[in-house]
Amino acid sequence: MLIQGTCASQFAEVRTEFERNFAERGEVGASVHVTLDGEPVVDLWGGVADLQTDRPWSEETIVHVWSCTKAATALCAHILASRGELDLNAPVVRYWPEYGAEGKDATLVRHVLSHQAGLPAATSALPAGAFYDWELVTSALAAQKPLWEPGTRHGYHGLTFGFLVGEIVRRVTGLTLGQFFEKEVSGPLGLDFWMGLPEDLEPHVAHTIPVDPTQPGVLLPSLFVTALTQPESLPGLMLLNNGGYMAPGESDSRAAHAAEMGAIGGISNARGLAGMYRPLALGGSYNGVRLVEESQLPQMSSVVVAGLDAVVGVPSRFALGFQKATDNTYLPPQDSEGLLLPEEAFGHTGMGGSLGFADPRTRISFGYTMNRQGPGLALNVRGQSLVDAVYRALGYRQSGGGTWFA
Repeated sequence: MLIQGTCASQFAEVRTEFERNFAERGEVGASVHVTLDGEPVVDLWGGVADLQTDRPWSEETIVHVWSCTKAATALCAHILASRGELDLNAPVVRYWPEYGAEGKDATLVRHVLSHQAGLPAATSALPAGAFYDWELVTSALAAQKPLWEPGTRHGYHGLTFGFLVGEIVRRVTGLTLGQFFEKEVSGPLGLDFWMGLPEDLEPHVAHTIPVDPTQPGVLLPSLFVTALTQPESLPGLMLLNNGGYMAPGESDSRAAHAAEMGAIGGISNARGLAGMYRPLALGGSYNGVRLVEESQLPQMSSVVVAGLDAVVGVPSRFALGFQKATDNTYLPPQDSEGLLLPEEAFGHTGMGGSLGFADPRTRISFGYTMNRQGPGLALNVRGQSLVDAVYRALGYRQSGGGTWFA
């Protein structure tokens, strides 16, 4: 397998593990990018972007990054908070009055960012293509009764997070979520990262290769098993009531790529993910582009909820919009995927295994994207092996549970 790009000698093990992903772990096409003190130290890509045509994964290849998008959406909210335009402790109705229906008037912006809002899924049946109709989904969520009292528990808002946070951003700025992200983040930083992909970039998109649950050794996480056997459950509502978006192949459609879906719809590559996090690893700014004041970073990186996730059914830890290190390796194999990072790091995984994060202590940013999905929602062995190699290169050690520390 031809691996292209550059890798500093200090991080040679990252290249070794990237190569092993192709040789031993079933990787098809992927990219990994790491910056240290703002400078790229790893920029690698390789493999095949499209199995049907054998189109190679190139430097320009981009791919669906699923829930890594949530971090981009959360960043938009924190940019506004850092500027004093959005109060994260204020009720959502201050910015979105219609949201107060059905007893949601006391829901705070921070509840939405930390998956405590009680709206992990729509309960009214959504029509085909609903996720491509922003007004339809946001109106349905605003009118809905929460599935638990906001602020009393947390449960992954896997598909609704982007509509909820994105509508707050829209109400504050007058711009759609994708427009605001491009104006304030991807444009100034020169990132290959879109929420609403221009049609002329479609030829650069790698095709997603979903998990085949019939293959030997594939273990579906409890979330998916519950959804398929109990469609009325929270996992069932989240994964089945989305207007067909989660149907096989739909996420690779032009309609899906064109839509602005701030929970799951981002299109990027490793360089784009690491580039978004680069300013956050450096006090909030990079190369003259300030995303947030340094004083905003503790709100982005500090844990606000932890414990059993009411939707996913396994432990999770969240800051305001970002995932934190979670060790689930002690769980049964089908639910053991987590995220093993130092406590200072914050970021987000994407379904199937993609990842982006910032670590202000080590001043690194990291991005990993791929087209062949693993079976879970968090980080599988391919991405974790790259993360582990980065921290070994920095002289970190692992605790008994696998979390990295200096």
